[in-house]
Amino acid sequence: MEVWMHSLLAALALPEFGLSTVFVVCLISATLLPMGSEPVVFGLVKLNPDLFWPAVLVATAGNTVGGCISWWMGHGAHQVRDKLKHDGASSHDARALRWLQKLGPKACLLSWVPGVGDPLCAVAGWLRLPFWPCVGYMAVGKFFRYLVMTAGLLWVFPQHWAVG
Repeated sequence: MEVWMHSLLAALALPEFGLSTVFVVCLISATLLPMGSEPVVFGLVKLNPDLFWPAVLVATAGNTVGGCISWWMGHGAHQVRDKLKHDGASSHDARALRWLQKLGPKACLLSWVPGVGDPLCAVAGWLRLPFWPCVGYMAVGKFFRYLVMTAGLLWVFPQHWAVG
């Protein structure tokens, strides 16, 4: 087990793998697994400032693909529920679902919000909101998330160059 863990950590080492690691971490963090991707994006950009835009774009792509996986998980869960014919939604749940249906794919703009965004993508699939418009709104929201978060972290933690 220990050898496997070391191999996994070596495969995810930022300086060695860079943008591919950012993609995988951002994809996984956009599913329903609890994982933050911002430290990985920031770490890569901090080590390689010239990779700011590629890192933001790769993070957006990975996080959007993860959002699509969540959408399909929600869609599949709805199909299973339809087969089982089980309806146990509370009035609070029903109100939230009506609100999301009213917003439609535009609700996926909020897919960047921590703690809410990932389940929101799954609910969009559950509601059978149109896939491609949801993907477009997810991508826009996630792009601005990584742009603002990475630029903000670089501003708070500026690069200090050694003189010598």
